[in-house]
Amino acid sequence: MTSPRLHQVVRWSRRRPVIDAVVASAAALCVATGQFGVDFFGPTLAGFEPGLPPAWLGVPLGVAVGVLSWRRRRTPAIMLAGTLVANVLVPAQVAVMLALYTLADRTTAWPKVAVSILVSVVLVGVPIWWYAGADGAIPVTVAVCVAPALLGLYVGTRRNLVERIRERAERLEREQHERVAQARSDERAQIARDMHDVVTHRVSLMVLHATALEASGGENAVRMGRQIGAIGRAALAELRSLVAVLRADDDMPLAPQAGLADLAALVDESRRLGVPVTLEMENATGARPPLLVEHAVYRVVQEALTNVHRHAPGARTRVRVQQTRRSLRVTISNGRGRPTPGAALPAGGHGLLGLGERVRLIGGTLTAGPTADGAFELVAEMPIAPEADDDRTD
Repeated sequence: MTSPRLHQVVRWSRRRPVIDAVVASAAALCVATGQFGVDFFGPTLAGFEPGLPPAWLGVPLGVAVGVLSWRRRRTPAIMLAGTLVANVLVPAQVAVMLALYTLADRTTAWPKVAVSILVSVVLVGVPIWWYAGADGAIPVTVAVCVAPALLGLYVGTRRNLVERIRERAERLEREQHERVAQARSDERAQIARDMHDVVTHRVSLMVLHATALEASGGENAVRMGRQIGAIGRAALAELRSLVAVLRADDDMPLAPQAGLADLAALVDESRRLGVPVTLEMENATGARPPLLVEHAVYRVVQEALTNVHRHAPGARTRVRVQQTRRSLRVTISNGRGRPTPGAALPAGGHGLLGLGERVRLIGGTLTAGPTADGAFELVAEMPIAPEADDDRTD
């Protein structure tokens, strides 16, 4: 709720008791003095002459009607019953109108309002008809018994409708905020996975270059230093782009995500480090897969090559990407590598778990494990067009 609306509600809540007091006082005064009513009906039925009701009768009834009017929103049915009883003794048509309006406004139920109108017509309209005839009874009955009830139904129904519309708008706004928060959470999880992939791959390459430089005793130091610097700059550029997304409040211009076209450069990096990697790409359709699938394939290959550098340096590795009309399958297999000189590269143990989650988010599957000949194989299969399963033309 906005601040102006809150202040408006507070001001209305402060004015409401004053309004209730004024309405209750006016109703009590009208009943006690017999004003604004059919002056010949109530007193005549009670045995008095037309005119003002006696003080000993009008004042107590006026006070009673005033109390009922003060509490009319809580007990509208009791107020209607009390005003109808008072109308038998004194002119209390104004109080009856107020009671019918309040009852219809608070309940907005047609059956209950219809019964209240019928009872009021009988108790108010029939005696007037008896004393004044149809010409006087019909307009008074409509004005006292029917019009206030219809007005109350309209006001109450409109208020309830506005309340439901406001509640629906607030609910939709809350759901929108929840969807935005969920989308941001998902995006941050995606960015966290990308940061893990970037850091582990690039830093692993830098460490391996530094290890090779240390083992070479300073030979080719300039070339290796340039490679380490290039890898570090690439890692910083990718990290800056990811952190910029995290810091931005508004929509950021989207940079193209790495995909199948970047696999060749990724493989070349591993080859320069001494890992013999072969890349095979087969596309039976000639069409480009969805961007999410391309990005997932890139990250799968990146993490797999990082694991090869970490656990099996120098192992002969094969990367095979097969695309059909229904799915895209990527297979990374490597043999045994040479022993790692020095301390092993640190591993957090979350790489394959993150890959599995990434692949499952787009409806794919990922399996990884050693083979019978002691090698290691990672297979990821991602759907491209699941609806193609219903096509029987193949």
